[in-house]
Amino acid sequence: MNVDKLPNLGPKSTAWLNNIGIYTRAELHAVGPITAMIRLERAGHTSSLNMLYALVGALEGGHWQEIAHTRKGELVLALDAARELEKLNF
Repeated sequence: MNVDKLPNLGPKSTAWLNNIGIYTRAELHAVGPITAMIRLERAGHTSSLNMLYALVGALEGGHWQEIAHTRKGELVLALDAARELEKLNF
């Protein structure tokens, strides 16, 4: 399924994902939402945590606002850790 058909992802987020080589749900799943966010940032797209939640919701088939607060906290910590690793790799 193409990412433009997934919940939570509109034309702008779909274009951003396409820009980093993610066109399908399978590709998004393989990369994962955290790595997708890092790649978006690396490509110069300024995205918010709502984008992270939208990616997770898209993969899980639910609305991004339905993600539990504890899960959101875990996602933020994982994204922060990935960003720190990204800094070390450059």
